[in-house]
Amino acid sequence: MKKKSFTMLLTSLLALSTLLAGCGGNNNQASSETASSESTAKPVETEAAKEDVKEEPTQIKIMLPLNTTDTPPDTIKNEVEKLTNTKLTYQFFPADTYEEKLNSSFATGSLPQVTYLKNQTTFIQMKEAIKDGQFWEIGPLLSEFPNLSKLKPEILNNTKVDGKLYTLYIGRPLARQGIIYRKDWADKLGLAAPANVDELFEMARAFTEQDPDGNGIKDTIGIVDRNELTYGAFKTVSSWFGTPNSWGEKDGKLAPEFTFDEYFDTMDFFKKVREGGYMNQDFAATSKTDAVNMFTSGKAGLYIGGSIQDIDTLNKDTIKLFPDAVLDTHSMVASPEGKYAQWMIPGYNNVVMFPKSAVKDEAELKKILAFFDQMMTPEVANLMYWGIEGTHYTVVDGKAKPADDKDLIEREVKGFKDSVIGEYETNGMYQSYNVLPGRIHAEELVLENVKVGVADPTVAMDSATYTEKGVEIQQIITDATYKYMYGQLDRAGFEKEVENWKSRGGDKIIEEYNALYKK
Repeated sequence: MKKKSFTMLLTSLLALSTLLAGCGGNNNQASSETASSESTAKPVETEAAKEDVKEEPTQIKIMLPLNTTDTPPDTIKNEVEKLTNTKLTYQFFPADTYEEKLNSSFATGSLPQVTYLKNQTTFIQMKEAIKDGQFWEIGPLLSEFPNLSKLKPEILNNTKVDGKLYTLYIGRPLARQGIIYRKDWADKLGLAAPANVDELFEMARAFTEQDPDGNGIKDTIGIVDRNELTYGAFKTVSSWFGTPNSWGEKDGKLAPEFTFDEYFDTMDFFKKVREGGYMNQDFAATSKTDAVNMFTSGKAGLYIGGSIQDIDTLNKDTIKLFPDAVLDTHSMVASPEGKYAQWMIPGYNNVVMFPKSAVKDEAELKKILAFFDQMMTPEVANLMYWGIEGTHYTVVDGKAKPADDKDLIEREVKGFKDSVIGEYETNGMYQSYNVLPGRIHAEELVLENVKVGVADPTVAMDSATYTEKGVEIQQIITDATYKYMYGQLDRAGFEKEVENWKSRGGDKIIEEYNALYKK
């Protein structure tokens, strides 16, 4: 009896132990071993557990140029992080010195996961490193991301290296350059917008000599320029003289722009303007920031190049000091032969790349690309480009109308706006609702510019020699151009520098481009 009682007691304890274990934390296992009525609860419990576990935010470090004076606060960044489940670290560096920072970071292997370049020139500088396998190829991955797949193939093709895609692009209108000028000065002096290059010279002279601001002091100049042949005044005016866009056809072959007579005509124009005192004398050493300040402080009346869409910012800063100032835009300036032309960019003004030194594997790369895929949704694109609705802009007639507080927009939004990839046709963001007459005029001119646009025929070509040393030896031409305009070189001296360029690799570049041009 005792043995039987002990056996029954042991059996009861084991049953109780099993029951208690079943009531503990291992419900899923228990339910899988019990009746079907219990197993039906398993999916519900599993889904609930999934909801409780949130995916960790993707941490991304981003380096990009800053086109404003101050680094923006985290107002926009914080909202972007919420929408994209990311933890973003932005490294802003002044645009005027960005190339130096880019090169030093590259040399020390300290580029972050997401690296914005500055322009086409810095992209060309990176091509050798791209070919060397130091950046991730992303072309085969884009099809996995529905929004990135919307990027324009013709523009993506313009950034390919050896037929492979390594970049996402920041889209821009093909030809948005021209003149932003003091219309109130022109009206006072009885001047219309310059119809040709001769009238442009006369406006620069009048703005200098005829006291357009009416203060009785000769303290103004016509043109303010900066130390940038491409995005300053030079290339824009050069296109008005009929110079090809970087490369043009001569005797059935491609030749660089600085071998054409129209390039010399442009240099002669600026030499004459400078000698007359009708522009800032030290323009070769003037930064973009200083050039803008000269215009907005009432020292100069003609700001040429860049983007005429910048009139909003220039107007905002100008009317702070001169409430009655009126700015306008213009771009249709005819050559001496009466022809119109505008040089065009290849559809982007900057690109973003992903260094292998910072992005360890494809899985990490895909997480970063997922962030950019989200950037190309209207919600995120509008946030980064326009800011917070109701604070930085309102929606009027389906377009974004910037708030009156332009300082707030520049301080909090501008830094992020310059990083948005794609364009409104591909990322769905709002177009601008403009009220400033000069800006409305600018948008009309951007469309007109394309009608007489001149493309660079080499933009999709790949010259090994140009990739290796093109940017380096281009400095020979840049220096010679400034020296010519400063009166330190004559035509023979300039042509000698062209021969120097050819001997140091230029002839090989010409040969390689023409080999592709004939295909």
